[in-house]
Amino acid sequence: MRKKVLYSLRSPYREQLDVIGYRFGHGQKALAIVGAMRGNEVQQMYVCSRMVQALKKLETEDKIAENTEIMVVPCVNYYSMNIGKRFWAMDNTDINRMFPGYAFGETTQRIADGVFSKLQGYQYGIQMASFYQSGDFLPHVKMMDTGFTDAELMKQFGFRYALIRKPRPYDTTTLNYNWQIWETKAFSVYSNATDRIDEASAQEVTDAILRFMNAAGIVHIKTRPGYQTELLSEKQTCQVQADAGGIFRPYKQVGDAVAYGEPLACVMHPFDGTLVSEIRSPVSGTIYFSWSDPLISEKTVCFKIIK
Repeated sequence: MRKKVLYSLRSPYREQLDVIGYRFGHGQKALAIVGAMRGNEVQQMYVCSRMVQALKKLETEDKIAENTEIMVVPCVNYYSMNIGKRFWAMDNTDINRMFPGYAFGETTQRIADGVFSKLQGYQYGIQMASFYQSGDFLPHVKMMDTGFTDAELMKQFGFRYALIRKPRPYDTTTLNYNWQIWETKAFSVYSNATDRIDEASAQEVTDAILRFMNAAGIVHIKTRPGYQTELLSEKQTCQVQADAGGIFRPYKQVGDAVAYGEPLACVMHPFDGTLVSEIRSPVSGTIYFSWSDPLISEKTVCFKIIK
């Protein structure tokens, strides 16, 4: 294992930001794994730390393929993590909306440029992704259909589900999209949690990444069996919105199978405790996202269901 500073940013009022990468093996750039780019992505950083430990052990056991290099970047934005902010602490901008970056631009553009210059050239890229809303996910993998896409590769992770979706205009400044433009096969891997550590989900995601690496010939190990992955388009999913605001009381969790018309949650009046709304499933399927905060606003997406 070699520990290297990928990018440094000096600060006039605190210690400089050093984005650290951990390299394993030698030779051609096979795989880069990137963790937290936002200050609340604790689970994403934790999964990467587990990957560092796993790869360190595999390297000592000589189980990394010859002429192969793997890099893990556990955290890009620990400035914001240290003070509990999701986005860049000084101007509230999102590093993952600044790629491929600009060396003479704003602070987050310069960070994106410095990091992306070290992430180019890898055959595969895995970003530990998070959702913009509070909630729990069924662990899964997702790809953007940019034209440089092989959806069948997602089956090698062994998750229950793999999703592919068309990129939207705002996706063009994300790491995943730009990796694909620079001809890296890029995946977004979603764990169960974001701002807390979920051990079971972290283990599932770590096992899935190791399964993928073994199938791709990057490491040579015996892996735990996974699921027979079902490939889906994002069009095959359904978003459920709350039709009123108040205290959110879910009946169902991620992974639960639901039938059309089945109650999913209720919204209670925050002052007198009366029932304001009951949220029912508009389709039959499996819940893969569930809102987790105790309060919810009207029109907020509270469930996502695979039809």
